Amino acid sequence: QVQLVESGGGLVQAGGSLRLSCAASGRTFSTYAMGWFRQAPGKEREFVAGITWSVYYADSVKGRFTISRDNAKNTVYLQMNSLKPEDPAVYYCAARFNPPGSGYRHYTSSDDYAYWGQGTQVTVSS
Repeated sequence: QVQLVESGGGLVQAGGSLRLSCAASGRTFSTYAMGWFRQAPGKEREFVAGITWSVYYADSVKGRFTISRDNAKNTVYLQMNSLKPEDPAVYYCAARFNPPGSGYRHYTSSDDYAYWGQGTQVTVSS
């Protein structure tokens, strides 16, 4: 079992930056693929960024958002720069067990992940 707790959401002006954090429980954090998703009101949850042995992004955030992880701290981050009016949503951290030998697949579907945090709200003012 993995428990995930997001933090760092808030209100920021368009063009500004926020850094989200996701702290994970457990001793084998490095063997988990991690992802960030977001869900705006009335819309489906969508993939934002993922990190396994590589990093990958949705086209809508490429060049503006950066995902990273610190395995010593059991934490994954999402640095969000140049925030736009279309970025506000509840941002969720997600995890799936991905041990060595799992290959180099990119996990971009909600169904790929077994564990989810409670979400953190990001609001962008214009």
